[in-house]
Amino acid sequence: MKRLLRGLFVLLFGIHPTIAQNIDTSENRVQTRVDIALKRIGTIKPKTTDQIQSSNWIIGCETLDRDLTDYEQYKEYLVPLGIKRLRMQAGWAKTEKKKGVYSWEWLDKIVNDAHARGLKPWLETSYGNPIYPGGGGVNLSAGIPTSPEALAAWDAWVEALVRRYKDKVDEWEVWNEPNFGDNTINLPEKVAELNIRTAEIIKRMQPHARISGLSMGHIDLNYADVFFKTIHEKGKMSLFDNVTYHDYVYNPDSNYGKVSDLRRVLDRYAPQVNLRQGENGAPSMGGANRGAIGDYDWSEVSQAKWIMRRMLGDLGHDIESSILGIIEMNYGATSGPITRMNVKGIIESDTSKRAIRPKMAYYAMQHVASVFDDQLVRIKNLHDTHNTNAPVAAGSVHYNKGTDRSLSVYAYEHKSTKNQVFALWMDECIPTNSNTTKTINFTILNSDFDQPVYVDMLTGAVYELPDSQQVISGNKRTFKNIPVYDSPILIVDRSLIPF
Repeated sequence: MKRLLRGLFVLLFGIHPTIAQNIDTSENRVQTRVDIALKRIGTIKPKTTDQIQSSNWIIGCETLDRDLTDYEQYKEYLVPLGIKRLRMQAGWAKTEKKKGVYSWEWLDKIVNDAHARGLKPWLETSYGNPIYPGGGGVNLSAGIPTSPEALAAWDAWVEALVRRYKDKVDEWEVWNEPNFGDNTINLPEKVAELNIRTAEIIKRMQPHARISGLSMGHIDLNYADVFFKTIHEKGKMSLFDNVTYHDYVYNPDSNYGKVSDLRRVLDRYAPQVNLRQGENGAPSMGGANRGAIGDYDWSEVSQAKWIMRRMLGDLGHDIESSILGIIEMNYGATSGPITRMNVKGIIESDTSKRAIRPKMAYYAMQHVASVFDDQLVRIKNLHDTHNTNAPVAAGSVHYNKGTDRSLSVYAYEHKSTKNQVFALWMDECIPTNSNTTKTINFTILNSDFDQPVYVDMLTGAVYELPDSQQVISGNKRTFKNIPVYDSPILIVDRSLIPF
């Protein structure tokens, strides 16, 4: 209803409420209730990108090549989000509308502006260009270039692209989701060959470039095996720093088994190449034809939970993580298989591609980016002792979650102080629209806290953990009656939270 009323306001008066462009910095910027029976002592203060050296995160700025979004509308939201790297398609068909003539103005404006803000575009060379026979398509599920003329034009395009932006861009990707849906055009052998020829051009133009290959739309192990094998047999796996996958799932914690299977397939051919989660997200409302995982009763609450669980789950598996996307995408009937507004964006948009306001997920991502930067490292020797009698190795960190309910638990320590942060959430189900909590007793062996606090990452609220809720005995510390739910909470040293 709010979206409908806002649309009527624009239609009648031809303007947007100016307040909609504001980023809320108040302590109550996230309008949802979570009952936490602890004393609130503050709220996470978001960091801007110039306050963060580097992190695990990438924000999706996709579909600019197809004019489904407008960079000018959301550019002011990027630096306050706290994420430096931006995933974008470079748009061959948008740039070369006449054979041999490149019109760079639209992409210059974006790349130059992002670079001036201290941001780092990750450019994808796809899609194809129909002005060449056999030049491939321009949308999701499109075929790759196949004819000799089109492939020669592709080579020229990639070379011109890298030459123009090599001083501002050093991360590249080749083709988006070649195995999308039931696509039978993009055979893995052919896609591997396109990845090789593209990567060789990029490396020749920019030897230090970091290149991502595959960009798999859903995890298909047979497709991946043929793709990797083809590149390996040609001796070209060293061209690639990352292999990317997307794999949208309703429960963001449910696919790490498939990711591990993909890792094992890649290890047969290139154990030195990283896996990168190159695109994932969740809608803020459900509905048919809204794209991946759209047919669920999503809300801004469940979207924010999903995104944080994906980000922190990927971090806990040492996988770089890209979230789709910065703003809602105005797909139309000619834009491919998605025919309605794609509401996975963390900023609300409208049919004119205007940025309306940040959603709850925008603030949730600010919270994650502000806490989990490159100063935290994962505690790898972390063990769950619940219902086990495993011996505790000297110096290793163990925990007991105090419940038979399934919880995700990841732990990190600061590089210099060694102070710790534990991230916990109930991971049994798809994120819900309810914030009902349950209490647990959570025990840690060999913890390192000077002053532990409790943080609700959804609202950013920081709470005191009183002595009455802590039992310390030797190297064992038990936190009593800790609220947990299907959204990440932290037990963390106060020094690691900006507030």
